[in-house]
Amino acid sequence: MGFEDDTNNGIHVDDVKLALMGHVKEHYEFTPGKQLMKDDEGYNSCPTLDDKVHVLLSVVPVSSISILSERVLKKMREVRLAASEMGIPQLTVLTKVDEACPKAKKNLKDVYVSEYLKEMVEKFSMLVGIPVNCIFLVKNYNSEVQINDQINAQILCALRQIVTFGEDYLNNL
Repeated sequence: MGFEDDTNNGIHVDDVKLALMGHVKEHYEFTPGKQLMKDDEGYNSCPTLDDKVHVLLSVVPVSSISILSERVLKKMREVRLAASEMGIPQLTVLTKVDEACPKAKKNLKDVYVSEYLKEMVEKFSMLVGIPVNCIFLVKNYNSEVQINDQINAQILCALRQIVTFGEDYLNNL
């Protein structure tokens, strides 16, 4: 479940903010259109550091950037702003680069030289407010039956940065 255009569907922005602060118990299932309240069983009234979010990660297919509604973008910006106010680093992984860009599909090494993908990174940065250097491009494993070093390199590069940002956040508390 993610952000939806309709206010009665998808996760509620205030629930994400509660999750950032650690107020959502593990295994809690979000209910579309229903906000988590302090007296609900899934509410954690005394969050520890382990309960709190250390990195806010958005995962968005490249081809979806152009069709994100203003309502969804507003929700994403609101959550990002809340994370910023809490000092939580924010990163984005843009996925399915091969489906969005023929150049990348032909050769994954061209992902970061593709003008189209560069435009999409800059557009997403502008729309949501995530710095360009915090946006990573990856190809999803889809129909591959063998491990591919180029796909792994992209995924591991993004994952390394996510872990590094999380460690930096914890070291600066």
